[in-house]
Amino acid sequence: MALHRLTSITVGVPNVDQTAAYYTDFGLTPVGGNSFATSDGGEQFKLTHAPQRRLMEIGIGADDPDDLDRIDRQLRGLGLAAERTESTLVTEEPIAGFRAVVSIAPRLQQDSEPTPYNGPGRIERSNGRAPGVLREDRVKPRKLGHVVIGSTDQEATQRFFTDGIGFKVSDTVPSLAAFMRCSTDHHNVLVQQAPLNFLHHTSWQVDDIDEIGRGATAMLEADPDRHVWGLGRHHIGSNFFWYLKDPAGNFSEYYSDIDCIVDDALWEPGVFDGAKGLYNWGPPPPPSFLAPEDLAALMTGAHSS
Repeated sequence: MALHRLTSITVGVPNVDQTAAYYTDFGLTPVGGNSFATSDGGEQFKLTHAPQRRLMEIGIGADDPDDLDRIDRQLRGLGLAAERTESTLVTEEPIAGFRAVVSIAPRLQQDSEPTPYNGPGRIERSNGRAPGVLREDRVKPRKLGHVVIGSTDQEATQRFFTDGIGFKVSDTVPSLAAFMRCSTDHHNVLVQQAPLNFLHHTSWQVDDIDEIGRGATAMLEADPDRHVWGLGRHHIGSNFFWYLKDPAGNFSEYYSDIDCIVDDALWEPGVFDGAKGLYNWGPPPPPSFLAPEDLAALMTGAHSS
């Protein structure tokens, strides 16, 4: 795949300072100007002021100028304009109106030692305690993994990403959602049908399930009202998850162990119903996860607190 990762996102919120403090607690590293970095992905998250919370921009990495030329042709085939420079292509998604910036960027290289977990008849860790109970440092996300977007025209937004940008569909929930990838991760963008255009959540990779638990525990010790849903394991994508809520109303997810598709010919996209696809185990999703509590205010144009 010529596309290879999400490079960054920009999110508009009415309360920039409060929201910035939340993402600092979440483990992102402030790098100035309300921008934040992950351990492996570099500067991947930026906050800017907006009357209501919304996705402003999504960045996608490509390999070379030929990739940008192909995307330019594909977008124009959909009747969408694009601004082209030597190293970037900028266009606008036609439903929600966020910018998509495809840029020539280096592929992300991630190195780590596998976490040793003991199992029946399998001793990966002997004569020592589990690393997860010994860790004391702060949890820091390794990279931005995926973004979930609500669209009033799910099919049109999906077509923008697939037929326009070049994402591939991994799995679908008919008439509701499409899980799409621009990397070997199972999904980098999920578009779901919604009564309005909004950002549902951002998802951030950590090393393992222990880091999910440690990160969420620290966040909830600081403010229990941040909790949304978790701990659990999704069925589509298979990743472990825990969701929290920032002060603007956006959800943020710690995740680990997502399905990876390294050979498209060996992956068969599945079709799932909503309940089965959402989670495999864990507590049932609260109503506020499926329909965030501020959606009515967003629809009427009221400002978030």
